[in-house]
Amino acid sequence: MSAATRRLTTAQALVRFLSAQYTERDGVRRRLIAGTWGIFGHGNVAGIGQALVECADVMPYHQGRNEQAMVHAAVGHARQLNRLSAQAVTTSIGPGATNLVTGAALATVNRLPVLLLPGDYFASRVADPLLQQLEHPVEADVSVNDTLRPVSRYFDRVTRPEALIPSALGAARVLADPAETGAVTLALPQDVQAEAYDWPEEFFAERVWSVRRPAPDPAELAAAVAAVRAARRPLIVAGGGIHHSEAEEALKALVDATGIPVASTQAGKGSLRHDHPADLGGIGHTGTAVSDALARTADLVIGVGTRYSDFTTASGTLFQNPDVRFLNLNITGFDAHKLAARTLVGDARTGLEQLAGALTGHRVEPSYEAEYRAGKERWERVVETAYRADDDTAVPTQTQVLGALDAVVGDEDVVINAAGSLPGDLHKLWRSRSPRQYHLEYGYSCMGYEIPAALGVQQAAPGTPVWALVGDGTYLMNPTEIVTAVQENLPVKLVLVQNHGYASIGGLSESVGAERFGTAYRHRAADGTFTGAPLPVDLAANAASLGMDVLRAKTVRELRNALAEARASSRPTCVYVETDPAPTAPPAEAWWDVPVAEVSAREAAVRARARYDSEAAGRRRHL
Repeated sequence: MSAATRRLTTAQALVRFLSAQYTERDGVRRRLIAGTWGIFGHGNVAGIGQALVECADVMPYHQGRNEQAMVHAAVGHARQLNRLSAQAVTTSIGPGATNLVTGAALATVNRLPVLLLPGDYFASRVADPLLQQLEHPVEADVSVNDTLRPVSRYFDRVTRPEALIPSALGAARVLADPAETGAVTLALPQDVQAEAYDWPEEFFAERVWSVRRPAPDPAELAAAVAAVRAARRPLIVAGGGIHHSEAEEALKALVDATGIPVASTQAGKGSLRHDHPADLGGIGHTGTAVSDALARTADLVIGVGTRYSDFTTASGTLFQNPDVRFLNLNITGFDAHKLAARTLVGDARTGLEQLAGALTGHRVEPSYEAEYRAGKERWERVVETAYRADDDTAVPTQTQVLGALDAVVGDEDVVINAAGSLPGDLHKLWRSRSPRQYHLEYGYSCMGYEIPAALGVQQAAPGTPVWALVGDGTYLMNPTEIVTAVQENLPVKLVLVQNHGYASIGGLSESVGAERFGTAYRHRAADGTFTGAPLPVDLAANAASLGMDVLRAKTVRELRNALAEARASSRPTCVYVETDPAPTAPPAEAWWDVPVAEVSAREAAVRARARYDSEAAGRRRHL
């Protein structure tokens, strides 16, 4: 090792190190950490904050308004760039740090990289206890940052300057590893951040982390090929791993050659264009009729890059063929082994290419193709009905909002959503035109994700129209990053749907016998119920007060015009629309397990429990 050193604080060294880290896949190089989000307070203002000033030439800084929202923005950025680039998030100690937990869980559940840099208490204990310190009576080395351990893929507390070297290298390794990635946390005691050290120059050298495309084991591949050739009713379940691997063309080539149909999870939608004859749309509880019908009779389910959430499997009730077997292609053995599957552990694109090569000449029976194509045509008529507005002067329904948006967006637009009733409607109805157009965070289904994620996507894809679709409930969770969009002139488009309450949970509450209790935004009536008039809350005025241009639409015609105007705008713009609450989306085609009270004095719950027992009887353990 060279004797050359550079004297910097720990925080300065970390920022310089991060600025020199790159990923490379297929010959394309990107910065591993493209920028840093931050809200400053004691615990990071004199350390990381000062370092970002010192290193402004190499590390872009973005000012956030809410710590959780900063993580969401970083996650949106990473997903848009297929996990090849990430962002860092720095916070103070105390509540600034604990506000990271929800965002960290979202990142890790969705296998998306984000680097968290919360401040921590004094390593030297010279000030003890200090403001916001958690004094644990038995474990003195515990801080509030330990809440981040279970939701992080890598966690370390850097208690000495020299400890940063292995810790930073470990953090970068996990962030760049497609099989290991998620939230990475480096807890930084505030005194250590400001402490100087003589750092070896090699620590700041440019370092490239190769993002691997491992091929499946040859024996596994041979067994997989035999399973596909033997299947009469195979079905591919496309998960988010197809997008992360940039495997869309490989999937299309395999499907074109074999005729195997494709149903998509929320994360995998758009793996095929919506108008491809083998694309059947969403699968599971929020899936299409054709996807779920084929899933019930499939004899081989080929999962690619999916983790098989309960929405995908309809809580274990969807795949009902007595002889059904599973074949899973996944970058991680953890996910590949689910449902007692034959495994292909490897990169999605590499695995699909090898499958296609080994299946030359194989094709499903013509009768099977004819069956699913006819089902797809029937479902397209359902979509048209849900989107169609026969009266342009009427108040739009929620599905007509999607139809109006569908008519305005281009292939390159990105549509972002995460929670409420919109994810179900989108999964069933949206016509994805490109791999990154459909951006649904449904691994954690986190209310408040959409607006900050739109900022991260816009940063990752300048010039791309980015739409955040939010209901009134999720808007009230996290609107603050509108200010950051205005500050950085990020021309995100917000479609704010007002339906006066938690529409999705209201429907669920009714179905499980909870009678929509506590799900409406209404005045409390004299009997204690929330059945009074809607609250006089003007969310459009709120968005305008935060700096957005706001377009109000009262009719279908006004909505179409407002969406077109928003798309053309170079400023952050909100389209506000109050919708007709009448349900117009197709009903669920498969079950979802939400346990119902086993005993109750209320008739609604008794009826709901009877329905629950009937549905639960169809659950299978795939062993």
